[in-house]
Amino acid sequence: MSPDAMNSLERDLQTINGDVVRMLSLVRESCELARRSLVEQDAAAAERCAANDDEIDRIQAELEIRILTVIARRQPAARDLRFLGASLQALADIERAGDYAEHVAEVGVRLAQQPPLKKYLDIQRIFEVLNVMIDTTAKAFAEGDVEAARRAHALDNEIDDLYDQIQRELLTYMLADTSAISRASQLAAVARYLERLGDHIENVNEHVIFWLEGVRL
Repeated sequence: MSPDAMNSLERDLQTINGDVVRMLSLVRESCELARRSLVEQDAAAAERCAANDDEIDRIQAELEIRILTVIARRQPAARDLRFLGASLQALADIERAGDYAEHVAEVGVRLAQQPPLKKYLDIQRIFEVLNVMIDTTAKAFAEGDVEAARRAHALDNEIDDLYDQIQRELLTYMLADTSAISRASQLAAVARYLERLGDHIENVNEHVIFWLEGVRL
């Protein structure tokens, strides 16, 4: 490969990396907007979350074409090819994470029309963990930092534990008071959406580890 071709490939890789990190940043923002919709009953935040999701979808569609074009034209090898493959796989997970944030925001709008069933302490803790997880994932991707990817990957365990705890608590509410079933069911859906969001960010870190080390977790 000529020096010019190598420089062009490097520029392509840097641009793709930056756009993937931008998608992660938008998901991070969407999580905060979803939290505000749910906890602060902020309908405007839910609308902004939906707009964010549209932007995430747009970037994903453009990036998929760009990555496939780079693979076809530049014919990268070894680590560069792994990076492109990992990025292509990460796009779908990041896009789905954005979808789940939007789902939470939508439930927040519906729950705002009813008295709150309980304080959202455990759900807010999941949001806190997700924020750290996404920030660390963005660092891992932007800097090619495999240790950051491993740290972010491990955070999903706390989210899973919180999810299980929330589901058990909500079940007791439903058994004790049939009038709470609707609100409890919607909160259970919120917890499930956040747990799935964490799973998709966990997957992104698995793609990063594959890119950097050539191994699958």
